[in-house]
Amino acid sequence: MFALPPVPVDRRKHDPELEFRLRNGLNKPVPHGRFRSIGLGLITGAADDDPAAIGTYAAVGASLGPSFLWTVPVLFPMMFAVVYLCSKLGQVAGEGLFAVIRRHYSRWILFPILICAMIGNVIEAGADIGGIAAALNLVVPIPIWLIVVAVSVTTAALQIWGSYTLIRDIFRWLALVLLAYVGAAVLAKPDVATVLKGTFIPKLHFDAHSLSMLVAIIGTTLSAYLYSWQSNQEVEEDITLGRRRLTDRMGTTHKELNHSAKDIAAGMVFANLITYFIMLSTAATLFKAGKNDISTAAQAAQALVPVAGKLAGLLFTIGVVSVGFIAVPIMITGAAYDLCQALGWKHGLHYPPSEVKTFNLTIAACTAVAMCLNFLGFNPMKALVWSSVVQGLSTPLLMLLIMFITTNRQIMGRWVNTRPLNVLGWLTTAAICSASLGLLATWLKRL
Repeated sequence: MFALPPVPVDRRKHDPELEFRLRNGLNKPVPHGRFRSIGLGLITGAADDDPAAIGTYAAVGASLGPSFLWTVPVLFPMMFAVVYLCSKLGQVAGEGLFAVIRRHYSRWILFPILICAMIGNVIEAGADIGGIAAALNLVVPIPIWLIVVAVSVTTAALQIWGSYTLIRDIFRWLALVLLAYVGAAVLAKPDVATVLKGTFIPKLHFDAHSLSMLVAIIGTTLSAYLYSWQSNQEVEEDITLGRRRLTDRMGTTHKELNHSAKDIAAGMVFANLITYFIMLSTAATLFKAGKNDISTAAQAAQALVPVAGKLAGLLFTIGVVSVGFIAVPIMITGAAYDLCQALGWKHGLHYPPSEVKTFNLTIAACTAVAMCLNFLGFNPMKALVWSSVVQGLSTPLLMLLIMFITTNRQIMGRWVNTRPLNVLGWLTTAAICSASLGLLATWLKRL
């Protein structure tokens, strides 16, 4: 497989020491008694099951029943590949994804991808804010507009005034709340034999609906906003370990990569289990009851009540709200990271707010736009279609760049991908490209 050669913006701007450390794979020091936190993969995996994704999984379960459960274990290695590659990139380069692209590639590659990524992140964050509000409104009888404003202000305040360690710790606890979907699935009392058949015997009807659902699952599971977040989370983690200079963050060790691989694998297993139980709970109840027309997470939670009971509906709602408070900040902060890195602005959650005003203004502006999308009369599902189209353009290009970067010895030094990881990475890239083409084809048919 050929690799796109890096196009440096200006080689004279490179620090010779950085280039030397990369080429020779020098290891960064690990402070005595300290190591990378556990649960970074859990946060990323939980964010992947955002309210929009929950709506997609619920729609699949309600319309196709348990016959699509096999897609969850099939997508697990692809999820692992995407997140691990981004994790390794952040640890080796010592910078986030868009900072690496800016350093090594032309602006004609950088800025189109940046624009698509930011638009996709903000639109999906807006849809997720609306999803949180709709779900909360089922149990808290106050106007939805007030909930939208409260959610937006709360998430923005957390990003601007909360430290990285505070945000990380809050996200880890919120991620565990997603176990509520296991309870919702148990209360649905699914037929074990049917579930096992749907899990281990792949079945796919080659009709428009089944294929569109397959494309939606792939596109939703391998979301673009995870790429930037994971690489930047690794950088923030390095800084908490005392590696504040770029030269100290560059390079890694086998021990750190093994630790990250295990942590990410555990996080992706958790995310896949949650996806599985979301699909299972709606397949065992709504599909069986003939309630097949579900398009949002709030609709699924509401529809579960008369079929599986109030507790199942409440557990489903709790899961939507919890993961929404993880996903929205990750999407918005990811957009701010991407913009600041592309333009060379100072950024980071570890800085006091007064030192990264532009970064925080970007967070505030993106949050405001996402919030306002809920007041402009846009249909949230149509907004997500547009988001899917925009991300359908940027996601394959981002994944291609990630593969080119992580196989390039000039950038990664001795930490280039192994052959098995390359095979898995290129298979994942092919799946993402196919899903994006499918999404674009679906969209064009609707015009």
